[in-house]
Amino acid sequence: MELQKYFSKFLLKQRKRKLTERDYFLSTELNKILGTEVQNVALYREAFSVKNSSKNKDSNYERLEFLGDSVLGTIISCHLFQTYPQANEGYLTQMKSKIVNRKNLNKLGEDLKLTDLLQKQTSVALGENISGNLFEALIGAVYLDFQYETCRRIILERLLTPTEMNKLENKIVSYKGLLLEWSQKKKLNIKYETCEEIQVNKSIVFRCHVWLGEEKIANATETSKKKAEEKAAQRAFYILNKKENILGNSKAL
Repeated sequence: MELQKYFSKFLLKQRKRKLTERDYFLSTELNKILGTEVQNVALYREAFSVKNSSKNKDSNYERLEFLGDSVLGTIISCHLFQTYPQANEGYLTQMKSKIVNRKNLNKLGEDLKLTDLLQKQTSVALGENISGNLFEALIGAVYLDFQYETCRRIILERLLTPTEMNKLENKIVSYKGLLLEWSQKKKLNIKYETCEEIQVNKSIVFRCHVWLGEEKIANATETSKKKAEEKAAQRAFYILNKKENILGNSKAL
């Protein structure tokens, strides 16, 4: 046993000598996140690299993000299929959407502080979804480093546990989608009227009005059309839910 410990320490020291200071930091931090020692640090170096310009063709996280998106979708789909044997296709689709939607992935990436692992500074704006993108790139790297079964275990035991997934069961991901489903069941017409507005400081915002039939029931202003419609739909939901009890006995989180 003592001999085994000696050789383990010896091999670890040898490995450290081969890594640059930056790679050693990256490897150490990932070991904490994943609960296992990464094998091919070059994969993770790519997963946490960003483009310096639109014309830059150096390797960056985007290819691994593409792979990680597919791997994560497969693992979550299989997990839900096995966990809810009586659930129909609609329920499984909704649950998967709640788990892998951009907002949730961004939160997961932020909680893990993945932007701290970025390899170098960039002059290009990273965008509001960078944490979620890096989360998917990390999964892509883990899949290539360890293959499917170990990747599945790491996701379900370390990154996105069943306990965390269960918390999302009653969460509303899209108020706009919820209102559409409710209005179709009730045979009512809900429509969104969105227009641009120029503020005093000359910045452009979008104002959205939600109509139920001929009645204007809510409005909201945001920096994009999509955000304005979702925010207005959320306000309309709370107004209508008091009158119609849209969710029934379900609890909105």
